Amino acid sequence: MSSLPASLGEALARARGRVEQGDARILLREASGATAAQLIAFQERPLAPAAALRYMEWLDRRAKGEPVAHILGEREFYGRSFRVNAATLIPRPETELLVELALHFLGERTRPGSLLDLGTGSGAIAISVALESPATTVTACDFSPSALDVAQANAMALGAPVRFVSGSWFGPLEGERFDCIVSNPPYIAEGDPHLSTGDLRYEPLTALASGRDGLNDIRKIIAAAPRHLNPGAWLLLEHGYNQAGQVSDLLEDAGFNAIQSWRDLAGIERVSGGYL
Repeated sequence: MSSLPASLGEALARARGRVEQGDARILLREASGATAAQLIAFQERPLAPAAALRYMEWLDRRAKGEPVAHILGEREFYGRSFRVNAATLIPRPETELLVELALHFLGERTRPGSLLDLGTGSGAIAISVALESPATTVTACDFSPSALDVAQANAMALGAPVRFVSGSWFGPLEGERFDCIVSNPPYIAEGDPHLSTGDLRYEPLTALASGRDGLNDIRKIIAAAPRHLNPGAWLLLEHGYNQAGQVSDLLEDAGFNAIQSWRDLAGIERVSGGYL
């Protein structure tokens, strides 16, 4: 092994041409304990050998393609740190839009409401809503026992009162109704070349791909949702960058009202929904 970097600046220099500088800064910050400002202003600051070794090992893993979230075992979402691993999707900033919309519609109610998060994965959506709206009763469902283990650990660590149930979509929720249902389901078409690139290579395929057009699971959710929504309740679905029109048509065919699509911070129509 080559000699270890002796300073923050030297450590960042070792990343050039191997990984994005943004990723290198995150890894170095976590390995060294330095702040983001210190990485910029005090690059001459000495780097302890143990921290340098940890950073170089992480840098090698990132250079091979492993997601930063998996290397560190966590990802920030809605201002909180969530544990993640290969059993769950990595929470992404665009999904925070689902949380914002759910809080908005639940906040319009005159009485405390209930929310269901389908395919909860790491639990990021359900836990965020539970913590931001303590009066809301939150249920989260996933068919993967491994994902539920991660979600339950996150809820315990963050002190979120979420009920977790195991099963596929509405399967374990017969007879239950909610005031808002949200989901970030699989919506990538099977065979899409993006599935074999970037961070997606390390995430569970069952949480990413859904049929030839990517809409199989969204169709299932929309078809079954009316039996689980209270009058006036909203269904909100995250989807792909070019699927808003198709999802809106599916919602209309199922009898939903006031169908809308909302754009994420990148200006992409990312969430569509309607109410009954």
